[in-house]
Order: sequence, then C-alpha cells, then structure tokens
Amino acid sequence: MPDHYAALGVARTATPDEIKRAFRRLASQHHPDKGGDTKKFQEIQAAYDTLGDSAKRQQYDNPQPQFNGMPGFNGNFDFNNIFDMFGARFQHPMKQHARMTLWITLLDVATPGPRTISIGTNTGTHNVEINIPQGVEDGDNVQYQGIAPGGQDLVINFRIHPDQRWLRQSTTVVTEASTSFWVLVAGGTVTLADIRGNKLELTVPPKTQPGTMLRAKGRGLPDRSGNNGDMLVRLVGRIPPNISPELMAAIEKEKETG
Repeated sequence: MPDHYAALGVARTATPDEIKRAFRRLASQHHPDKGGDTKKFQEIQAAYDTLGDSAKRQQYDNPQPQFNGMPGFNGNFDFNNIFDMFGARFQHPMKQHARMTLWITLLDVATPGPRTISIGTNTGTHNVEINIPQGVEDGDNVQYQGIAPGGQDLVINFRIHPDQRWLRQSTTVVTEASTSFWVLVAGGTVTLADIRGNKLELTVPPKTQPGTMLRAKGRGLPDRSGNNGDMLVRLVGRIPPNISPELMAAIEKEKETG
C-alpha cells in the first residue's frame, strides 16, 4: 500500500487544512504543465484523493483485510488502464458488484459517449460497452448495471491523466500558442487546434502584450448537461531570427526615446 502521508510530506495526524495546503504546494511544483514529473504528480494526486476525503482517509487509516487470488481486469483503452476488481462474493449479497479504476484522457472527457473495453478474467476475455458520462471529473465513480462478468454491476472509478498541453479548470481548458513578435505588435491572427483537434483562428489585436489570454467560446469541456466551457489561449511571443539592420536601428532609437 502506498504511503500517502509521505507522498504529501505530512504527518498522520495532519489536519484537513494541512493536507490541502501540502497538496496545493506540491501539485503546483510538480504539475507536468510546469515541467514536473507526471508520475510524481499522479502520486500526489492519488494521495490527496484519499487523504482529502474523510471517508477514504478513515478507510485508508483502518484498512480491511485483503483477499488474494481474485481475477483482475486487463482493459484495452487509449492508455494503460489500471483495474482493481474486488469479488462480490466478499461483499454483502444484496450489493454484488465489481470495482475497477479506469484511466482516461482529457480528449475522452471532451468527447464523452460509448466505448468498448475488454476485460480479462479467469473465464476468458469479455467485451463490455460503457458510456463515459458528460462532465466526468477525476475521481468520479459511475455504476453500470449488470455488465460485469457473472451479471454483476460494474463500478468504475474514473481517473484522468494529466495533459502536458492542456490545463483543466472545471469546464475551461487552458493552453499556449506561439506567435510572431510582429503579430503581437501589429495585430493579426493565430491558428491552432482545440482539444478535439478542430482548427480555428483567433484574432490578435494590435499592441498585444505577451502572456495575454484569448478566449474561444464553446471550445472547452462539457458539463453534466452537455454545455461546453471555453478555451483560453495564452500568447507566447516569438522573436524572428532575422531582423534587418535598419529595423534594429529603428528599434534602438525607439528604445532610447521610450
């Protein structure tokens, strides 16, 4: 069992506020969008998912006996899926269900709907149909009726991979776009693709500062009702490699007078 307290660098007696502060500090430090290590970020996220929830923390601090030899899931998906199945035979007979954890991507969140996953057990391989719900959040549990082997209900704990290009803020996604210094100065357009791969052009007004955010409405992630959030694009200025001597002289002159 991973040591979630060590992952967050807190004592086992830490208060919820201390755990939250430790998570925010470490998540900011190790987020892949800021050059951090993805595996380390996932360990921090998993630790907070457990310790930040009072019920999960209590269960973690007082673990139930583990049973070995149970068949596991091996799913086929866009990324490596992690499946944890706990046999219903060890549960209350009125609550028979299997559990698994499924890692998905932000693209899967942006394009919810039907998916086929392949589950391997000791009785063979089983293909099952699931629907990724609209507005799914990291850590959400979704129950699917009677689709697990043996007719059990299947409870999926959805986890979402950190994305190096996109930062999720609820239904808003944030990314960066590189553009010429001249476009920032004189205005123009920047062309890029949204999270679904659809191309679009955004207008850059004249005299735009590097780091300015442009908004593309409806290009973000869906909420529970299917309404899409927005995409924010942070502009990164790119200085051209070749600048004429005449222009450099004009820039130097402007610098001296400005």
